Amino acid sequence: MQNNKEKLEDFKTAISSTVKSISNSQKVEISFGNETSDTNKYTIKLPNIESVSNKINFEEIRAAADSKSLRHRFSNKETFKKFEPEGNISKKLYDISEKIRCERIGTSYFKGVKNNIENFYQKRIAELDLKSSESKVIESFENYLRVKFLDFKNENKLDKKLKSFKKDLNDRFKDSITELNNLTLDQEKFNSKISKIISSMSLDENINEEEKKDDENDNDDKQSKPQNQEQKAKEKEEKQEEMSIDSAVPDLENEAKESDKADEELEIADSSRPDLRKRGNTNFGDLKYKTYTEEFDEIIKAEDLENSEELVRLRKNLDQQLLQLKNFISKLANKLQRKLLAKQNRSWNFDLEEGLLDTSKLPRIIMDPFNSLSFKKEKDIEFKDTLVTILIDNSGSMRGKPISVAAICADILSRTLERCSVKVEILGFTTKHWKGGSSREKWMKNEKPSLPGRLNDLRHIIYKSADMPWRQSKNNMGLMLKEGLLKENIDGEALKWAYNKMNKRKEDRKILMVISDGAPVDDSTLSTNTSDYLETNLKRTVKWIEGKSNIELLAIGIGHDVTRYYSRAVKITDVQDLGDVMINQLTDLFVEKNKRSLN
Repeated sequence: MQNNKEKLEDFKTAISSTVKSISNSQKVEISFGNETSDTNKYTIKLPNIESVSNKINFEEIRAAADSKSLRHRFSNKETFKKFEPEGNISKKLYDISEKIRCERIGTSYFKGVKNNIENFYQKRIAELDLKSSESKVIESFENYLRVKFLDFKNENKLDKKLKSFKKDLNDRFKDSITELNNLTLDQEKFNSKISKIISSMSLDENINEEEKKDDENDNDDKQSKPQNQEQKAKEKEEKQEEMSIDSAVPDLENEAKESDKADEELEIADSSRPDLRKRGNTNFGDLKYKTYTEEFDEIIKAEDLENSEELVRLRKNLDQQLLQLKNFISKLANKLQRKLLAKQNRSWNFDLEEGLLDTSKLPRIIMDPFNSLSFKKEKDIEFKDTLVTILIDNSGSMRGKPISVAAICADILSRTLERCSVKVEILGFTTKHWKGGSSREKWMKNEKPSLPGRLNDLRHIIYKSADMPWRQSKNNMGLMLKEGLLKENIDGEALKWAYNKMNKRKEDRKILMVISDGAPVDDSTLSTNTSDYLETNLKRTVKWIEGKSNIELLAIGIGHDVTRYYSRAVKITDVQDLGDVMINQLTDLFVEKNKRSLN
C-alpha cells in the first residue's frame, strides 16, 4: 500500500515538473481532482489520479497537463476575453479554438506533447456517444479544427458519424481556414477572426429553436386539447421574430415594400394616432428598434447644403489647416497606389506572336532551330469590381482637428483609389438639430407617448457618390468644417443607410470603413428610452452586417476603443495617425483579397 502511494506521489511530481517546464512558469500550481490549491497562484486543474496502473487515466492526465500548459504559455486571458462571443455554445467553441491554437504552436516545438494529446484524443473519440444537438456541434467543431490545424487523421467510422456536421463547418470555414492557420501566432487577430465566424453561425439560437420544437412536439403528444387561436398567433409571431433576426440576408427591397404596406394599414386602422404612421422599417436585425417619425429625416448632397462659393472657401480653409499633414498622407497614399498597381499587373499571356520575348522558351529554339520564337504580354488585372465606402461620424465631438483630418484623409484616399479603378463614395452622418428638432416637437404635441424610439431628425450627407469623379467632389470635403453642421450621431441607422446604398451597387467586392470617435449619442432619444437604446442598435446592426452580408466592415476609433462594436477595428490616440491607419488597413484588405484569389 505504501509503495503504491509513493508511486502516485512520484507521478504527481513528474507531472508537476513537466507542466512547469512546458508552461515556462515556475509559479504555476497543479491540483488533481478536488484537491485545494493556493488561490493566490495560477492553478492548472487536472483529473483525479485513480491509479498509475490505469493506462487510460494516466494518458488522460498527461494529455490534459500538456494541453493546459500550452494554453498557459501561449494564451493571454485579457485578449481571449476581449473577443469572446455571446451565447453558451458559441463560448464553448471559441474556447476550443483557443485550446487548439495553443496546441498548434506548442506541438511544433514538442513532438512528445503532440503524441500525448493525439493518442488520448483518438481513444476518446472512439467512444463518442453523440445524442444531443449541442454535443454533435461541439465534437464536430473540435474534430474539424484538429484535422485542419494539427493534421489529425480520422477513422472511417468517425468521418461517417460527423460527416453532415463537418460539411456545414467546411462551408463556413473554407474561405478562412488558410488565413486562420497563418494567424496562430497572432492571438488577437486569430481570436477576432474566429469569434466573428462563430458568431455568424448563430448556433445558440438555432439549437434552442430545435430543442424548443422538440419540446413543443412532446407537449402536443401529451395534450389532447387544441390551443386557442390567440395562443397560436402569439407563437407564430415569436417564431417569425426569431427567424427575422437569424435568417440569411433579406431582400431589402421587399422588406421596404412590406414596411410601406404595413404603414398604410396602420394609418387606415388607427387615424387617431398620427405619430405612429410614419414609422419606417429601421430594425435591420434589431426588432426592438423603432423611430418615432421619419418625415423630417433627410439624405442630402453636400453641394445642396451650401453654395459653390462657400464650398470653395471651406476647401481652401481645409487645405490651409492641414498643409503639412496633407503632404505626409499623400506619400502614404502613393505607397498604397504603388501596391495596388503592382497587384494589377501580376500575370502574363504566353505563346503570342508579338510582345516581349519569352526567354523561358529559348531552349527549344536551341534544340530545334525550326521552332518559332515565343512572345508574352502582361495582363492588366484591375480592381474594377471593388467599391470602398468611407462613412464619417459628423457629430459635435468630432469638431476641430478630428473632422479636418478625417475629411482630408477621405479626400486623398478617394483620389488615390480612383487612379486604381476602385470606386469610392464618401458619406457623413449627423442630425439636423440638437435636442430632437421637429421630431421631438411632434412627439410633445402628441402627449409624449412613452418609449417613442429614435427621436431626432437624421441628416445623412453624400460628399462624394461612387460614380462622381474626384475633381467634381473635392470642394465638398470642406463642408465638414462648416460651423453648426456637426451635431448628434445615431450610428446604427447610418450604417444601415450606407449598407443599403452599397447593396444596390453591382461591384463584386464592397468595403465599408467607418470613422468615429465613440458611442452613438442623441440626448433626445436617450432621455426618452433606455440608456443603451442606440448602443444596442449599433451592436446588432454591426453584427448583422458582419455575419450576414458580403460587405467587409472595418472601423477606426479616434481616441476611443470601438472594438466592443466592430470585430475588425483599430484605435488611434493621436488624430494625426488617422491617414496612416486608413491606408494601412485598406492595403491589408487588398493584400488579403489578393492572397485568397491566388489560392
